[in-house]
Amino acid sequence: QVQLVESGGGLVQAGGSLRLSCAASGRTFTTYTIGWFRQAPGKEREFVASISRGGAYSYTADSVKGRFTISRDNTKNTAYLQMNSLKAEDTAVYYCAASPTYSQSNNYQSYDYWGQGTQVTVSS
Repeated sequence: QVQLVESGGGLVQAGGSLRLSCAASGRTFTTYTIGWFRQAPGKEREFVASISRGGAYSYTADSVKGRFTISRDNTKNTAYLQMNSLKAEDTAVYYCAASPTYSQSNNYQSYDYWGQGTQVTVSS
């Protein structure tokens, strides 16, 4: 079992940057694929990016490709989402999640554990 806590959200102007962190408890962090999802008001939860257990593989949604980068530091039990060139449409609550498999990592149903979310607001 793993518990996830996101941080790093906030208010930023369009074109700015934020780095989200996802801190995991427990000693099983390296057994999980980590994914980032987001949900804007009135919209469905949307896949953003995922990273495999060892960090060798990652997958980024087309909507953020070239602007967002996912990474992880297994020595710190933490995953990150670096967000650059932010746009107003990136405004959402961002969640990190843990899955025992990398397969279907863009599908929220693959994830067993979720953080509470962190709000990102981009002003235009």
